[in-house]
Amino acid sequence: MKTVYLPVVALVLMNSPAVAADNLEPVRYAIALHGGAGSDWLKLDTNEQADVKDSLRQAITLGKTILADGGTSLDAVEQVIRHLENDPIFNAGKGAVFNSAGGHELDASIMDGRDRACGAVAGVKTVKNPISLARLVMQETRHVLLSGDGADQFAKEQGVDLVDQQYFWTQRRYDAWQRVKQQQADDHKGTVGCVALDTHGNLAAGTSTGGLTNKLYGRIGDSPIVGAGTFADNKTCAVSCTGVGENFIRNAIAYDVSARMAYKQQPVEEAVREILTQTLDPSKNGQGGIIVVTHDGKITMQFNTGAMARASADSAGRLEVAMGE
Repeated sequence: MKTVYLPVVALVLMNSPAVAADNLEPVRYAIALHGGAGSDWLKLDTNEQADVKDSLRQAITLGKTILADGGTSLDAVEQVIRHLENDPIFNAGKGAVFNSAGGHELDASIMDGRDRACGAVAGVKTVKNPISLARLVMQETRHVLLSGDGADQFAKEQGVDLVDQQYFWTQRRYDAWQRVKQQQADDHKGTVGCVALDTHGNLAAGTSTGGLTNKLYGRIGDSPIVGAGTFADNKTCAVSCTGVGENFIRNAIAYDVSARMAYKQQPVEEAVREILTQTLDPSKNGQGGIIVVTHDGKITMQFNTGAMARASADSAGRLEVAMGE
């Protein structure tokens, strides 16, 4: 399993009450994001990898600025994911992969750690930013998950930005689809996500994806499933997952992180490590990654694939962007 190796200051933050290194004050805010797990990130050339890291840096800076200015964790999560959805590098929004029918079906979810309010959409085909529609489901309806044509109709009623299917077409995703149809390996476990703790002490989490390349028409993974791909509770942590969604659903992975902290009193680093090495078996399609921000500002970003595009920041001065180990 690949684990983020952190500088000494960051390790202190992970293993004791989160404090700023210079004045021993509690971390006021923290944020982490991922852009998907998989060895394909390491196959990009130097310039392409630089572009990925630059986009991650822009996204984490956006989220950090919102939090530093007193903004909410929900706003930070939504805006960070919108940035990633708008970048064709990532498998969400603009860069969504092709399904087996040659189309695009997008999923997203968001959760508020204050009261476990949540919203999600699955299989949307005309929504530019599914994460924002998921938030509207949470705030404007009595439901949690809308799917397919109903979700697209709700998007029209809410006046969100709509696009046609051609908007999601990118050469990179088309080429990947052709390779997968020819039964060549595709190790990019795409999905984007963000978790955040704001200065008000509230947690939020969100996840957005185009799914798996060449997935069956109508297939839904873990990203829009609260408790599988996304979870947030102010008492424990905020979680976003990326990987082969079926196994994340079967094992309620996002919720399991929180449950281990709450019922087993397990440190977050240990909880995530056990999940990625024991609950999820990489040799049996259990590949993926998990990012977490805890209620007291600890951050962990772990994965059992060759790489995971990721970034994190907090009020103690932490700011990191990485792809490999």
